[in-house]
Amino acid sequence: MRTQKTISPVDGRVYVERALVGSEALEQALSQAARAQKAWARTPLEDRMALVTRMVEILLGAVDAVAEELTWQMGRPIRYSPKEITGGFAERARYMTRIAPAALKDVPVDELPGFTRFIRREPLGVVLVLAPWNYPYLTSVNTIVPALLAGNVVLLKHSAQTPLVAERYAWAFQEAGLPEGVFQYLHMDHDLVAQAIADPRVAFVAFTGSVAGGRAVERAAAGHFKGVALELGGKDPAYVRPDADLEFSAVNLVDGAMFNSGQSCCGVERIYVHEAIYEPFLEAFVAETLKLRLGNPLDPETTLGPMVRTEAAEFVRGQIAEALAQGAKALIDPRHFPADAPGTPYLAPQVLVDVNHRMRVMVEESFGPVVGIMKVRSDEEALALMNDSPYGLTASIWSQDEGAALELGAGIETGTVFLNRCDYLDPALAWTGVKESGRGCSLSILGYEQLTRPKSYHLRKA
Repeated sequence: MRTQKTISPVDGRVYVERALVGSEALEQALSQAARAQKAWARTPLEDRMALVTRMVEILLGAVDAVAEELTWQMGRPIRYSPKEITGGFAERARYMTRIAPAALKDVPVDELPGFTRFIRREPLGVVLVLAPWNYPYLTSVNTIVPALLAGNVVLLKHSAQTPLVAERYAWAFQEAGLPEGVFQYLHMDHDLVAQAIADPRVAFVAFTGSVAGGRAVERAAAGHFKGVALELGGKDPAYVRPDADLEFSAVNLVDGAMFNSGQSCCGVERIYVHEAIYEPFLEAFVAETLKLRLGNPLDPETTLGPMVRTEAAEFVRGQIAEALAQGAKALIDPRHFPADAPGTPYLAPQVLVDVNHRMRVMVEESFGPVVGIMKVRSDEEALALMNDSPYGLTASIWSQDEGAALELGAGIETGTVFLNRCDYLDPALAWTGVKESGRGCSLSILGYEQLTRPKSYHLRKA
């Protein structure tokens, strides 16, 4: 029997071990899902909404246990782990539930004497959700809840780093009374995932992860004529204009760059600061960074936990070392963070200056607690540098001038433009990316479009 082991970044021990299923289990799950979907699609929307709402309340009732599991699995400080459930998860699930009647209602067309005409949104069928470890509830809820509300059934494959998240979903849905087969999960290896993607009973695939992973999903789906949504990497920029509130910008950008140890697809990874305020901004940014406390994430005083794996931390250490060798300057002395230890996932935050786009740390996704800061002379220079990236997930502008932000935003190649905010998903807005940050759209009323298909009714009165 093959197994997957979840190594906790907290102490390096095996926290969870689960058997990997084979083709027989996949066949059973897909057969059950296909059967269950027909009855689920006929279930009144109000009943589907009630079941999803109960699931959310059940998870909220277990938040302390769920948060501790989350910290052990991926290393986020325990002071923040509950917020993933009580904050973003609940907010998104409730919002997508609230707008479901409007999002799924029939689309009328102009009246035509003697005819009844409208467009109905129908569920696709079986939706396969491939979810990551870094925000395991937040990323998965974006698809799971609207997919079910639209009348689809869901098969979830969660990251091997956070397998208990899939099991918690299943438990909460079972407690809520969801019919059997409507939500299922499987612990699968990559080959079996590819088999699931290609299976004709899977109508849609939602993947959140790396660019390489997205390419693998596209290869597996090629030629099968099914929808694929990809939420991939980011190298999200921020631009601090000369009229920005310095203190406010520094505090929020440190949080945007360092929260979750920088392991966020929409975390801030590069900052461009107008030369008029460059030095005072650096001073404020460094001072705020030094307030972070790196350590055991189970300690309530810890604000910066370990990265998910030692290999991930070593990758970031390599980016930093290479940038320093190319002339960058480090503003943070790692000795300020005694828990920093090479060869472990515990990595001190770092702020680099004298950087440029010939350095990997400014163009390659870091996914760690490091940020490069560059001085710019104008909005035009900032815009050119923000767009000099293969990614385009979010970008933030820090300014008192909303008009300037709108003008800049029109030129930024990105899925979301923020003003005086970063690293946040508003469920009322479409979550999408451009370039290598992916394709597709989740959340908002538009998020239902990729989870349904239109059927036109053209009825002529005899």
